[in-house]
Amino acid sequence: MLISVGHGRLDREALAALLHAAAVDAVVDIRRYPGSRRNPDVSSEALTQWLPQAGIGYRLEPRLGGRRRLPRGTPCEDPWWRVEQFAAYAAHTRTAEFAAAFTELLDQATRQRPAMMCSESVWWRCHRRLVADVAVLQAGVQVEHLMHDGRQVPHLPADGARVRPDGQVVWDDIRVTH
Repeated sequence: MLISVGHGRLDREALAALLHAAAVDAVVDIRRYPGSRRNPDVSSEALTQWLPQAGIGYRLEPRLGGRRRLPRGTPCEDPWWRVEQFAAYAAHTRTAEFAAAFTELLDQATRQRPAMMCSESVWWRCHRRLVADVAVLQAGVQVEHLMHDGRQVPHLPADGARVRPDGQVVWDDIRVTH
């Protein structure tokens, strides 16, 4: 199982308490730019220090990070996503870079209870949503989104997502609105 969490504005005490309550023993930071001007407790440098002191492992995994762009002239294979950045990240999920990092994340999940973490508190507005779609649809791995109130919400893949015959996830069902 994978847990998905967004740190939002939680300070170190609140984030550690949330992770402990969900029995998370490792954080995989999937931000490409792991810093925060508003919340110094969640910079990669700070997390490297205080998470292990709280009994939670930490590693940065920028290969799963968001903020992607489609190369100029590249056709969009994922028209279900109306937000360009989500469509670009969808394309990224089919790269060798993503596959290698994703495999490492799944392997870690066989030994630990990791939470993939980004900054966005709300999972449906974050690239964690796409990672979760790939986990559920391609790998058959259960994903739960850890909310700041402690609830763990099971992930349901996007309506427009499907697995192609080559095993890759694509978000191309333009008949479905979101």
